[in-house]
Amino acid sequence: MTATMIKEFRLPDLGEGLTESEILSWKVAVGDTVTLNQVIAEVETAKAVVELPSPFAGVVAELHEQPGTVVEVGKPIVSFEVDDAGSSNGGGAPVAVKESAGTGPAGDRAAVETSANGAAAAPADGVGSPAKREPNLVGYGAVVEHSGRPTRRARVQVQNMKAAAPEAPATADPVVPRQAEAETSERPRSTPPVRKLARDLGVDLELVPGTGPGGLITREDVQNFSGTPEAPAEAPGSAAQGERETRTPIKGVRKFTAAAMVQSAFTAPHVTEFLTVDVTATMELLARLKGNKAFEGYKLTPLTIAAKAVLVALRNNPSLNSRWDEANQEIVQFNYVNLGIAAATPRGLTVPNIKDADRLTLRELSTALTELTDTARAGKTSPSDLSGGTISITNIGVFGIDAGTPILNPGEAAIVALGAVRKAPWVVNDELAVRQVMSLSLSFDHRLVDGEQGSRFLADLGSILADPAIVMTMI
Repeated sequence: MTATMIKEFRLPDLGEGLTESEILSWKVAVGDTVTLNQVIAEVETAKAVVELPSPFAGVVAELHEQPGTVVEVGKPIVSFEVDDAGSSNGGGAPVAVKESAGTGPAGDRAAVETSANGAAAAPADGVGSPAKREPNLVGYGAVVEHSGRPTRRARVQVQNMKAAAPEAPATADPVVPRQAEAETSERPRSTPPVRKLARDLGVDLELVPGTGPGGLITREDVQNFSGTPEAPAEAPGSAAQGERETRTPIKGVRKFTAAAMVQSAFTAPHVTEFLTVDVTATMELLARLKGNKAFEGYKLTPLTIAAKAVLVALRNNPSLNSRWDEANQEIVQFNYVNLGIAAATPRGLTVPNIKDADRLTLRELSTALTELTDTARAGKTSPSDLSGGTISITNIGVFGIDAGTPILNPGEAAIVALGAVRKAPWVVNDELAVRQVMSLSLSFDHRLVDGEQGSRFLADLGSILADPAIVMTMI
């Protein structure tokens, strides 16, 4: 009879330091047979909706979380029953359970073996050894292995062992591999999400006292040190005071966006400048391009031309394509442009970006913008497309708005808001004429960009949109 084992899959870090995700739906049920890489769940991170592939082939033994539950990274979400052809255990003797725990995609793994009665069995060398990595596609593929008889009995044995095993004291030090011990001498002990949070808040982890097990630096330690403690979670959504108000939980994309905007507004000193431009020539160019066979099938809008104009204006004003590195006290100037486009979606505002947008032709940029917006509105933007932006555009003109003071996307030096294109009286050659005009709003981080630099960039952008032919003098 083929022996089986129970393998427990833990929620992975699906982005750059994301700490939690919400289970939106399960694509499988207990008892279902799944194949390797089969989609088993749809989860919403703070940045996007992501499909989770199965790291194992086997039978679904248990779903640990229900749809609608927000789960912390590293927590078990599903258990699988898989074949263990190499197991020689006949089921009569106490069975060992091996649990491997990770701290992230590149984190260290420590193995702890526990007998059936819950007693810990120390490794021979007294130090936890790195557990064998499983063939899962994501970093937090922590597993619980159980060797024994197949199907129902194996599942019951594991459940009984969980019930019998005493919980480890909260203050007990985790078992750390020797490799991890060597690393802790080089940098403070913390997890990748905590290190990401520290970078975002400009906190030097060397100065933060850790209150976690073994001196581990926690999220709370970083937040308390920076003076920005995390706000308590909202109560579940419900009608209150006789249906006179409705409460909606702050989670997912909206929670991430709110935190990012607060951090940006109170970290980077914003300056906003405005410029109203006669864009009649740009609108005429747009009409000609739409009638050109070379652009047949391409979606061309004022945003397409404006995005290209931003990329051209950056060539003479590279300081707006940079970020502030607080930890190293450096200004990092990017030699590429990942152009972020603010997109309103049913789940809230997201800012996916087009990688290496400065290398794209106008037709390629048109295609990239169409794919980006369609994917964002469908809620299918990947975490990688939501990270790594270097400068952003928000098109408030589609809502009939002329100007505003956009807040910087965290980590970026500038953001441009495009206003609505309107017909308005305008002086041309000392005579009053009806022209098509647009207001441009530029917010920039004054730590990185001086007023002169910001003004020159905005003036160049306006010149391009007022007279697209001027691009030939700027390339």
